[in-house]
Amino acid sequence: MESGELMIRPGPSVASKPDGHGGWRAAFYIVVVGFLERIGFYGVQGNLIMYLTGPLGMSTAAAAAGVNVWAGTVQVLPLIGALAADSWLGRFRAVLAAGVLYLLSLGMLTVSSALEASQPLAASSPSSARLAFFYVALYLLALAQGFHRPCIETLGADQFSPSDGDPGARASRSSYFNWFHFSISWGYAASTTAVSYVDDNVGWTVGFGVCWATMVLCLAVFLLGARTYRAEQPVDGSPFVETVSAWAARVFHRKDDSGTEWLLDRKPEEGKGLVVKLLPIWLCGMVYAAVTSQVYTLFTKQASTLDRRLGAATGLVVPPAALQCLVSFTFITMLPVYDRAFVPLARRIAGHHAGVTTLQRIGAGMAMSCVAMVVAALVEARRLRVASDAGLIDRPDVAVPMSLWWVVPQHVLIGLAGVLGDIGLEEFFYDQVPDALRSVGLALSLSAMGAGSYASGMLVSVIDWATRSSGQSWFSDNLNRARLDYFYWLLVGLVALEVTAFLHFAKRFVYRNKTSCDP
Repeated sequence: MESGELMIRPGPSVASKPDGHGGWRAAFYIVVVGFLERIGFYGVQGNLIMYLTGPLGMSTAAAAAGVNVWAGTVQVLPLIGALAADSWLGRFRAVLAAGVLYLLSLGMLTVSSALEASQPLAASSPSSARLAFFYVALYLLALAQGFHRPCIETLGADQFSPSDGDPGARASRSSYFNWFHFSISWGYAASTTAVSYVDDNVGWTVGFGVCWATMVLCLAVFLLGARTYRAEQPVDGSPFVETVSAWAARVFHRKDDSGTEWLLDRKPEEGKGLVVKLLPIWLCGMVYAAVTSQVYTLFTKQASTLDRRLGAATGLVVPPAALQCLVSFTFITMLPVYDRAFVPLARRIAGHHAGVTTLQRIGAGMAMSCVAMVVAALVEARRLRVASDAGLIDRPDVAVPMSLWWVVPQHVLIGLAGVLGDIGLEEFFYDQVPDALRSVGLALSLSAMGAGSYASGMLVSVIDWATRSSGQSWFSDNLNRARLDYFYWLLVGLVALEVTAFLHFAKRFVYRNKTSCDP
C-alpha cells in the first residue's frame, strides 16, 4: 500500500442467488402486490385526519400535527426495515414479516374502531386505555410499512440486473419504477375513493376491516410469485455496519485483532464521501416532502368545508379524503405518457437511457410543487372571501357555497410533482448507493419524505402556538376564521429557496455510475 493511502476493513460481498427467472414476469407479481398493499395501508392514512377529528374528537391543529408525526414515522422506519433486510433477513423475508405485522395492526385498528363505536354517544372522548390501544395499532402499521415499502420496491428493481449481460436491463429497471408507481397509484385511488366512502357512509369498523382483508390477498399474491423472484441474499456483516465501524475507528484510532487500523477508503462513493454527496439532495427532498404532505392533512380539511355534492339529482356527496384520488389519477394518466412518449423522445434527443437524469427529474418535480402551493394559496384566499360574503364566518358547520372543483388543480399539480419528484428521488437513491445497500438507498429516499412530514408537523405546531397566543390561529378549528392561505404562501417561499439550493448542488453532483448521467 502506498504511503498515505487510506483503507477500509473488507467485508463480505453480496451474493446474488437466482431463485427464479427474474425480469418482467417476476416484477409483475410485485407490481400487483404494490397495488393491493396501497389499498390496505392508504385506506388508513388517507382518511386518518377525519378519524382523529371525528370519533377521537381532536382539534384540527392537533390532528394535523399528529398525522404529520405519524406519517413521518412511516417514512423514517424504512431505514430500520432496509437495514434488517440488507444485513440479516433478506428482502423476501422482510416483506413476509411486514405482511404479518400488517394483519396484526389492521386487525387491532378494526377492533379499536368497533370498541369506539360501541360507546354511548354522550361519551366526549375515548378512555386512555382505548386511545393507547389505537396508537399501538397505528404505530405497528407504521412498522409494517417500514419493512414492506423499501424491500418490495427494491426486490422488484433487483429483477433487472445489468450484470446479467442484458443491455436493456438498466432501461427496463428505470421503466419498472414508473410502472410500479402506476400500479400503486391505482391502489391510492381505490383507497381514497372506495375505502373513504365506506368510512363515511358505512362505518369506520367496516372500512378498517376492508383494509385487513385486502392485506390477506396481498400476502397471498406475494407468495404465489415466490418461485419467480431473483432474491438478493442478506450479507453477514452489513457494509453499512462496516462503514460506521470504520468511522468510529478513525475517530478513536482503534485497531482490529490483527493490529490493523480501520480507516476510510478515499473512494467518493464509499463511507463518508457517500454521505457528503447525498446529504444535500436528501435535505432538499425533505423540504419538498413538507409541501406535498399537505395533501392528506390541510388539503383534506380545506375540501371538507366546500360544497361536495355531485349534482343535485344524484345526491352523492364526495368524501373529503376522496379528493386525494386526484393525485393518484394524475399518476395513472401521466406515467404511461411519461414512460411511453416522453422518455423515448427525450432518449433520442439526449441519448440518456431514461430520457433525463434523475436529478433533472427531481428538480422539475420540486418546481412543480411550488406552483401547486401558489394555486392552493390563491384558492384558499377565495374560499375565505366566499365564506365572508355568504355570512358563514361563524358557521363552520355549513358548507361554503363554492364547488369542490376549485381544489382540483392543486391536487393535480401535486400529482405532477410526484410523477417527477417522488419517483426521481427513489430511483436516484437506489442507484447511488453500493449494490449491497439497495434497500437502504430506497429507504433514504423515503426517510427524506418522512423528515419532511416531521418538519411540516413541527411547523404547524409552532405557527399554531405563535398565532394563537397573539390572536386567531392560522389553523383555527373554524377554518372560516383560519388563515391556511398564509401558511401556503410560507411554504411557497420555503420551496423557492429549496429549488435554488437544489440547482446549486445538482450542477456539482458526480454520479456513482457514469451511465446514470451519460448515454
